[in-house]
Amino acid sequence: MSQSAVEAFRSSLNDHGVSLYHTSPEACADLIEEHLVQPATGVSLPFDGVTLPDSISTDITAGELKEAHTGVTPAAAGVADYGSVLIESTPEGTEPISLFNNRHIVVLHEDDLLASMRQAITWIGGRTQESDASFVVATGPSATADMGGLVRGAHGPEEVIVIMIGENNE
Repeated sequence: MSQSAVEAFRSSLNDHGVSLYHTSPEACADLIEEHLVQPATGVSLPFDGVTLPDSISTDITAGELKEAHTGVTPAAAGVADYGSVLIESTPEGTEPISLFNNRHIVVLHEDDLLASMRQAITWIGGRTQESDASFVVATGPSATADMGGLVRGAHGPEEVIVIMIGENNE
């Protein structure tokens, strides 16, 4: 991915109060561990050479999901101009883990960063035509002002952290 797309992604994430960290596959588990607040749940990461820390529960019950503070999931793609991540619904529970915790740590490979929402919609269209895939488009922490002042975490995580795996470590 071009450095300009990465910088656009960083800027868009920053606009939503989301931190972006770059790392290598080998250092990813340590970086995730550094940002965990226990208890933590997660979904196995589909990236070569990348594992979750042992402290993350991946075979969870509904009760464990309810009690967890941090959820760790992979992103199928990122959208640079919106600072969004595309979370694919999976049988392992990627969608609820991304939505029901106070802190969501998203792991994204830099090769999966798309420059624009137009590209993301085309990408999603191709994926949904090939299978019955569905996606959550998540942009920053959950927030609402429906009933007055701004409330974070009303319909999802209060805090989002993105960890990007790739060559352009910063």
